[in-house]
Amino acid sequence: MTRLSAILTASTILATAGAAQAADWTGYTYSSVSTTAAVQGMERITEEVAETTDGELDITLHLGKTLQIASSDITQAVGDGIVDFAADYFFSGSVPIARVLNLPMLINSEEEWATAYDAMEPYLREGFEEQGVVYLGGYRYPQQTIFTTFEIDDLSDLEGHKIRVTSPEQGQFIESFGGGAITLSGSEVPTSLERGVIEGVLTASAGGAKNWGEFLPYNYRFAVNYGNSVIIANADAFEALPVEQQEALRNIVSEEGPAITEAFMEDEQVQMDKQQSAGMTIVEEAEGDSDAALEQMQGYWTEWAEDKGPQYVEALQAVRDALGK
Repeated sequence: MTRLSAILTASTILATAGAAQAADWTGYTYSSVSTTAAVQGMERITEEVAETTDGELDITLHLGKTLQIASSDITQAVGDGIVDFAADYFFSGSVPIARVLNLPMLINSEEEWATAYDAMEPYLREGFEEQGVVYLGGYRYPQQTIFTTFEIDDLSDLEGHKIRVTSPEQGQFIESFGGGAITLSGSEVPTSLERGVIEGVLTASAGGAKNWGEFLPYNYRFAVNYGNSVIIANADAFEALPVEQQEALRNIVSEEGPAITEAFMEDEQVQMDKQQSAGMTIVEEAEGDSDAALEQMQGYWTEWAEDKGPQYVEALQAVRDALGK
């Protein structure tokens, strides 16, 4: 080999090595509204990752419904490598043990959420790992309260009314007070409210009520449970990254997840004020409703876990021990 050939060969090897380190990822989020705290946070993550890695890890974020991926299939799409990086709110179908965190009345404050989340994190990591996915972090919505088309002053007013829920656990809560639970996609909610298919929803002021408030004249500020999203990556794509890029992505998500949560908390009050100014009647929690709901739900937590298996019993107990419940 001539000296010139050796130089060219070495240059080719170096260029190839550099190219191997660069990664162009496809990102996806369930939210289709670019102005939400969730989407804005995901956009910050992609921008910070590109800047921190000098463009070696570039993530193109796609909003909900812009790719042919159902909301309930996002985690599976990440595991299958259809997308490399995503935020998923509807992940409990793929990692059902995560629903421990969403059990009605189990977690009743931001402080309790943080404690319970720490206890659940090992189970979350394992659950996503089984799907071929790396769990990086997440963020939380404000507490889910009750928005209705009918006048509501306490939980007994749910009797005989049809309420849209996003999980079987929320459905159990509604049915415990005589209501009917119906599961619908978010896109179906407005027309279903107009037609009387449903008469209310469980959501947050800064969540679904931000879009559906015009159909919901009443908000009963009874906190049923929290909803949360996870931020995840395809395991093979993540492991192919250089260690420093893996660490950068983890660190950025760990900072932005709480920032998204905080933005939602601030927006919750802003949206409540807007909704009330627009004519929504906001009713504070009635005395005795929390005790009544807790009495209804405590036995259900145990039955729910035992029905699903030993790992669920263990995870629930870990959370209850951490919370002192």
